[in-house]
Order: sequence, then C-alpha cells, then structure tokens
Amino acid sequence: MSVQRESYGFVHADKSRLKEVYGGPTGQVFVECTRLKPDTPSKTAILFSHPIGGGAFLPLVNALARAGRHVVYCNPRYRGNDTALIMEKCLLDLGACIADMKQRFGCEKIVLGGWSGGGSLSLFYQEQAERPSITHTPAGDEVDIKGAGLIPADAVLLLAAHISRSVTMTEWLDPSVSDETRPFERDVALNIYDPACPAQPPYSAEFVARFRAAQIARNRRITAWAKQTLADLKAKGDPDAERCFVVQGTMCDVRWLDPAQDPSDRTPGTCYLGDPRIANDGPVGLGRFTTLRSWLSQWSYDESQAHGLKNAANISVPLLALNNTADLACTPSHARRMFDATASKDKTLVQIEGADHYYTSRKDLLPKAVATLEAWLGDRGF
Repeated sequence: MSVQRESYGFVHADKSRLKEVYGGPTGQVFVECTRLKPDTPSKTAILFSHPIGGGAFLPLVNALARAGRHVVYCNPRYRGNDTALIMEKCLLDLGACIADMKQRFGCEKIVLGGWSGGGSLSLFYQEQAERPSITHTPAGDEVDIKGAGLIPADAVLLLAAHISRSVTMTEWLDPSVSDETRPFERDVALNIYDPACPAQPPYSAEFVARFRAAQIARNRRITAWAKQTLADLKAKGDPDAERCFVVQGTMCDVRWLDPAQDPSDRTPGTCYLGDPRIANDGPVGLGRFTTLRSWLSQWSYDESQAHGLKNAANISVPLLALNNTADLACTPSHARRMFDATASKDKTLVQIEGADHYYTSRKDLLPKAVATLEAWLGDRGF
C-alpha cells in the first residue's frame, strides 16, 4: 500500500517560568510531528510518542502505516535530549498534539501507540486525561495538568513497553556505587561486572534481593540529595535556580547476565545498548546527564508521577499489551505487571515469540505483530 509521509509542526502556549529546551520564544513550545497517511481514508489514527521522541522511522510504525493505519508520530519538546526533561510537560505536548490532530485532520478516534518508553507516557497521559489531578511537578513547580483540558484517547497500545523511566532506571542502577562523589570506587560484593565479585550467575535469590534493595537505596540517596539541593537554592531566594549533574553506573541489571532472572528468549550477556559493562558508564547510558528537577520528574523511584503501574490503575479505555519475548530492553515482567495493574475491563496481553525490541533480528515476526494489532483494533471498531 502506498503511504505518504509528511512532516508538520504546531506551536502551543507554555506558561512555565522555567525553560528547559534550547532556543525559541518564551511562552511558546514548538512540537514537531510526522504523519504517515495511507491511501485508504480513516477517521481513526494511532498516535505514537516517546518522552524524547525520535521514533517516526521505527519498523512497527512504518509497518502499521503500510497495513492501512493512519499514524502520527509526535516528538515532544525534548526531542533527542532528556537531560532536563520534565514528564509533566510531555503530557502538555501530547495533549496539544491530540487537539491539533482532531482539528487539522478531522480525527474522530485516537489510539495511543505506546512503544518502549512511550508506553508509560501513554498510561500517564491517559490517566491525567481521564482523571486530571496534577498541578505541580515533583520539584514543586507549577504545571497545570488539571486545568489543561487533556483529551482522553480511545484506546492504549503497550508495545514492547516498560513500566516507567523511574522504575527502569532503578532496576538498571549500579548498586555497587555507594558514594556519588566517588562513583568509580565500587563495592565488589555488588559489582556484577567485576570478575572478583563473589556472586556469579546463576544468582541466588538472596543476592538478587540484596542487589535490588541496594538499587532502590541508591536511587533514594540521589533523590534526597536533589530535594535538599533544591530546598537550599530556594532558601537562598533563588527559586528558579537549577543544577546539572552526572549519574555514573546506570546500566546494571542481573537480568542481562543471568537468563534465569525474568526468563525470556533474550540473549544473555548483552543489553539493547550492546555490552552492558561498557554501557554502564558510557555516554548513552540511561539518565547519564540530568538536572535536579528532571531527576525528580523522570528518574526518581519515589517522586516521579509517571509510573506505569499507578497510572494504569486509573484508566478505563481498552488496552492491548504486546510483549516481545526476545526483547533486551523491556522484559516480560514489565508487560505482565502493567497488564495486571490496568483497571480497564477490556485488556489483552499477547506474546510475540522470538521478537526483539526493534524487530531487527527477526524481521519475519513484524507481520505477526501487525496482524495482532490489526485484529485487536478491528474487533473494537477502530
């Protein structure tokens, strides 16, 4: 099927005192989108988004368009850079995109396509569209989600998705770092990348429990420091002041070395960024560069309001969770936990056996995923 690809953008108002994106006028935000338009007309569109965007050429996005689905990929204001990302503001951009789609293209039904990190964003958005409550970010800055008039979507797709950036960060945080000022002085007893570590795969249940507890403890130490630093800045009469910092050791998970942890068809000893030992301190590791406010909004285990399980418990629309069993980034327990937490009475969990995160290793499985989505959407009149 012939598919027309077009780029477009729109501007919407932003009342924030603080600006976290480079360039552009104060008081406005530009949102960049890509539309994939098949020959067949439709009043339904699948809207994909991700906190840092960049997925308009994903295999699944393109395959859905070739199957006749009208697709829009929305890049929030933080396109390609999550250093200062505020999750609550991603909701405002996504909500503005839905309103624009309805006016610009006449879309009557919107299905949120939550691929990877877009899954928890979709759940966060849908919760706040159905039950708006947020008036401030975790840092205490005003952000009027409650009064934004977010338009609820008609369904949610969780596609190779994880629970949230905050939970994922915590499950990947290197627990052997006990002092953030000396991040390379690591506790060998918890350093799974150190050959001298006494624990070796397959890991005992006792070690995994200690490992996970230490990950949460480290996240909470960084969170406490971020909150205290912000409080100190505000106490000095500078409420809008910000601080940037580096977090080392953010790609460390027992699942990558021990296939018995959260078992699936994935290849042990690797992660979606390649060698996890290298990615752990490499420049593209999760949350490597961040700010006080951004940490609290997107990475903090306790403070982030974008939490897939909590958000899923407050949505009512139909939901499909699709898990790729060879996924190196989003493991089966994430899909299962989100599915179980979803309040919707119409929910479905499907396994695509052998598929990887991007459908690059097993391109032959992409048609199966598309057929699954097509059948599910068709059965519900989308």
